[in-house]
Amino acid sequence: MNNESKSHLEDLERIRNFRLMDDDFMKVCFEDNVEATELVLRIILNKPDLRVTKVISQKLMKNLLGRDIQLDIDATDSENKEYDIEIQRDDYGADPKRARYHSSILDAHLLKPGQNFKDLPETYVIFITEHDVFGEGEPIYVINRIIEGSSRQFNDGEHIIYVNGEATNQETELGRLMHDFACTSADDMYYEELAERVRYYKEDEKGVESMCKAIEEMRNEVERETTYRVRYENATNMLKNTDLTVEQVASCSNLPIAEVLALAESLS
Repeated sequence: MNNESKSHLEDLERIRNFRLMDDDFMKVCFEDNVEATELVLRIILNKPDLRVTKVISQKLMKNLLGRDIQLDIDATDSENKEYDIEIQRDDYGADPKRARYHSSILDAHLLKPGQNFKDLPETYVIFITEHDVFGEGEPIYVINRIIEGSSRQFNDGEHIIYVNGEATNQETELGRLMHDFACTSADDMYYEELAERVRYYKEDEKGVESMCKAIEEMRNEVERETTYRVRYENATNMLKNTDLTVEQVASCSNLPIAEVLALAESLS
C-alpha cells in the first residue's frame, strides 16, 4: 500500500470517528447551515422563536495591532444580534480571558466608523466545552455583568455562555443536544437538523469525498499557519535583537512589509 492510499484510509477512519464536538467537523457541518445553527441557539438560549439569518464558519477577524481570531461559527439573527459559537475540547482553550478577547474583537468589527456606540449590537460568545470547565455540575453557565452591591444588570449587551458537554441528561433539550454533539453516528442522534448533515458527510459518497478534501485543506492550513508562526517569531526576534531595518526584516522573514511595520510599532 502506497502512502497516498494509506493516508486516504486514515482519513476515512477519521471521518467515521468524527463528532460535532470535533471543531473541524462541526465547522464543515454548520457551514451555511441556518437550520442547525438556529436549533442550537434556540436550545442554548431558551428562545424558541429565534431566527437565524446568516451563518459563516471559520470566519477570520483581523486585528492589526494584536492577535487575529478565527470564529468556529459566526451567526446573525433577525434582530441583528451576533453570535460566536466555539467548540472547545481542551479546558485551556475555554479560558475566561479568551472569551473576553473574542467579545472585544467582535465589538471592534461590528461598530463602523461614525456609528454611535448605541448602535453596537448585542453579542453572544458561546463556548461548547467537552468537559465541565467550572466543575460545578451545571449544564450551562451564563455570564453577564452586574453592578456590585446590587443585583442590577449592567446592560452593555455583552453575553458569555459556557455549555457543559458532559451534561447529557436526555430528559432535557440541552442534554439531548449535548448527546448529539458526542455521537459518531447520525442514527443515534435526536435532532434531525444535526443528523442530516452528519449523515451526508459520513455516509454519502459525495459528502465523504468532500470531507476528505476538507481534511486535506485542514492539513495544508495547519502547515501554512506553522510556517507563518515561525516567520512571525523570526521577525519578532530580529526586531528585538538586531539593528536590521524593517525592510531587511521583511526580506529575511518572508513577511509582508506592512505586517513587519505593524509588528515593529507594537514592540516599540
